[in-house]
Amino acid sequence: MDIKHVLSCNPLRPVYAGSPSAATVPSSTGWVELEGGLVEVGHEGDGFCFDNELPRHKEWLAPYRLADRLVTNGEWLEFMADGGYRRPELWLSDGWAKVNEEGWHAPSYWSEHDGQWFEHTLSGTWPVNPGLPACHVSHYEADAFATWAGKRLPTEAEWEHAAGPEPGGAANLADTTSFHPRAAEESTGGLRQMFGDCWEWTSSAYLPYPGFRPAAGAIGEYNGKFMSGQMVLRGGCALTPPGHARASYRNFFPPGARWPVTGVRLAEGGAS
Repeated sequence: MDIKHVLSCNPLRPVYAGSPSAATVPSSTGWVELEGGLVEVGHEGDGFCFDNELPRHKEWLAPYRLADRLVTNGEWLEFMADGGYRRPELWLSDGWAKVNEEGWHAPSYWSEHDGQWFEHTLSGTWPVNPGLPACHVSHYEADAFATWAGKRLPTEAEWEHAAGPEPGGAANLADTTSFHPRAAEESTGGLRQMFGDCWEWTSSAYLPYPGFRPAAGAIGEYNGKFMSGQMVLRGGCALTPPGHARASYRNFFPPGARWPVTGVRLAEGGAS
């Protein structure tokens, strides 16, 4: 992600590696019903985890639904065409201030030339592929899109409860072919793209779990000192090592961050 950002600042937009995906159209969105109830979240077992994944604890979830795949570029183009970046009623107050301060009008790495939108990737700059997940959007943009769609972002507890234990073989992690999120596979009735492709914004602020205590010494600064002004992301992305993709892994960034490979999964019911 750092390399991509640095190369994007070069006016020649140099290529790092990878091949672009063939043009695709968005697959239809399905919805997966989840009963909720009293659930446990946080790391379980004897394997490695970071301190912010502990202690494991109980949370109450009302019944909710998750979209079975990530929001696509094609859907994001619809949001833009409907004035998504020009309508203050869709945005959190801080987000609207950021839109105007930074001049946002599309996801990061997108540019328009002669009426055609292009996306800069690690494999070069290509026309926006409608079927690929929309990525490099901030939490503010994710929340505005969800509001526009009449939905919301999932909480991190909802996401973890829905995700199941570990990524399966289809997870697009540490992708050394396209170095980019891929289109969702055909639906089988369950959740798709939960691990890999894009880190998924949640509506949850990055806060300590009940009973959390930072470790003594310098290692205690690794996670605990960032528990202010950040939002939680889940699931990993196409550039994430498999060891950093598990249901309990808590990533976090400021709500205005756009350089990470971040995307959107919609939710409804439950906490809304």
